[in-house]
Amino acid sequence: MSKYKLTALVMAGLLSGCASKIDEQQQQNQLQEFVAKTQIAAQLQGQDELNWWQQLNSTQLNNLVLSARANNHDLHTSQLQLQSALARLGGQKAQYLPQGAVAVDATRSSTGNVNTRQSEANVNLDWQLDLFGKITALVDAANAGAMSQAEQLRALHIEVVTSVVKGFVSFQGNKQKQQIINLQIEALEQSIAVLRARVEEGVANELDLNRTLAQLKQQQALLPDIEYAQFRDLATLATLTGQLPADLTLVDEQALFEHAFTVSLATPSDAIALRPDISQALFEFSQANSLSVAASKALLPDISLTAFAGVLSLDNNQLSDTTQQWQVAPRIQWSLLSYPALLAQRDAQQYLSEAAYSQYQQVVLEALAQSELSLQLLVKQTQQLGYAKARYEFANNAFLQAQAMYQEGQIPYLELLDARQDVLIAQENAIDSTISSLLAKVDTYQVFNGRWSYALVN
Repeated sequence: MSKYKLTALVMAGLLSGCASKIDEQQQQNQLQEFVAKTQIAAQLQGQDELNWWQQLNSTQLNNLVLSARANNHDLHTSQLQLQSALARLGGQKAQYLPQGAVAVDATRSSTGNVNTRQSEANVNLDWQLDLFGKITALVDAANAGAMSQAEQLRALHIEVVTSVVKGFVSFQGNKQKQQIINLQIEALEQSIAVLRARVEEGVANELDLNRTLAQLKQQQALLPDIEYAQFRDLATLATLTGQLPADLTLVDEQALFEHAFTVSLATPSDAIALRPDISQALFEFSQANSLSVAASKALLPDISLTAFAGVLSLDNNQLSDTTQQWQVAPRIQWSLLSYPALLAQRDAQQYLSEAAYSQYQQVVLEALAQSELSLQLLVKQTQQLGYAKARYEFANNAFLQAQAMYQEGQIPYLELLDARQDVLIAQENAIDSTISSLLAKVDTYQVFNGRWSYALVN
């Protein structure tokens, strides 16, 4: 149902744009009204989401975001590409003005015994009159191209900021998991020391000792993966901030997972409709449409005005004793013999315009689908986090009970080891769920990025 509504919504702009450029602002307003009717994420409406990562109350994270925005090389590259697009737009606008050159010549020649000298200075002008709007269409296309590049830069800002937040959360999560594993290793080593003594005394058997040693090696085997994951996160953050991993130092910040971090959107419909990928697709559609208009105008005559003015001096090379000369010549040029080729170019550009329109539709539908999917992921991770915390509480209670029963001689040591293994698995699962839940919230902000990304670039 949404697809058909969107088709009718954009088709009006397409039909009106066949004679002129697309009104991008009108299209965006209509899209915002359309998205508002879908009621996507209405339940998340609340506070303003600008600078949403500051909810985590981490000075390290805030500094990383600032460093990435200032030093990221991909951002710098995209900014230069935007400047290039703006320069091309300026060059295209200059076509409204007369074009020409100033020339100064001095010649000296000899034929037999006759030497001749001549000097001249002149100005040549060629003014293409935009009576049918071809130059205007090309200017509109260049302007839409520059705006598309600006939206690409905004999309890159989103990617950089969210990648920094995700990398920092992952790094701190791996730090926390490493600490828990080290605590478990320490507890197992203490148990092994006790068991060795009990085996030597004949109170315990080697089965209990070997089971405990196996658990110890299992936990120690996890450390290389955790250390590698930390370095991977550090390398990612270093690349995003324009540094080498050796130059970036982060400290443990376990309080990161204790701060209240919620997803709250001031205007959910704007957060979707103003996404840079949608805006970029719209400007690409506008650019293709303007080029289609320019191709249609190429079928009409070109009317221009050429002018020449200068001075000519015979028998000297110093522009003395000059004779003035000038010429004005209007010109009409109509490429009638090139009509088959021009018609083919017009048809090709019209097909590209329709393709850009179809792509615009697809981008909007994908944005809506991503929005709904991110909300489903957020609900899923929230529910799993609740179950994981409850599981850890039950497993920890069971371990405390098993520990008391073992001290009273009611259960063998192997059952105590099983209870300890259960609480370890539950604790790791709770940490993984906490990290996944936090990353799901970051993903939601990444999808609903229309408003906060504008604040980044303005």
